[in-house]
Formats: sequence, C-alpha cells, structure tokens
Amino acid sequence: MGSVALILKVMPESPEVDLGTLKEEIRKRVKGLNDMQEEPIGFGLKALKIAVVVNDSGGESDAVEKEINDIEGVERAEIVELTLM
Repeated sequence: MGSVALILKVMPESPEVDLGTLKEEIRKRVKGLNDMQEEPIGFGLKALKIAVVVNDSGGESDAVEKEINDIEGVERAEIVELTLM
C-alpha cells in the first residue's frame, strides 16, 4: 500500500477562536501532520490549511476529517485536495 497526502481546510467557528489553541489540539490528535498554515478568509476570520500523510487504506482520510471536526472550536473541516504519493 502507498501513502496519500491530504490537504484539509479547517474553518473555526468564529474569529474569536484562538488559533494557537486550535493548532495545538490538531497537533495532538492528528497523526501524520506534515504542515499547517493560516489562510485569511475575511473580516478577521482565518482558516487553517493542513497537510497530512496517511496510508492509502480505506477510511483513513475520512477518519482524519472526522477527528478534526470533533475538536471544539472547529465549525467545519473538509478535504480540499488528495494526492497519491
């Protein structure tokens, strides 16, 4: 089996969500985290774009997406790009 690189966009619930705390929680929970950057959206709101490498086996990408969506302060996390490695 190979690996898959996922790019996820994580939208916080509001501009008041502490992105530092959110980043730390993502680092604790997500295995295979490769990169994380802030992306300005507008009106003070910033999203996080994260890169994660997981195995190509079924369900791992969905599990990462669900794990991030379960974090307090996250409105929505969605996979925006998936690349076979």
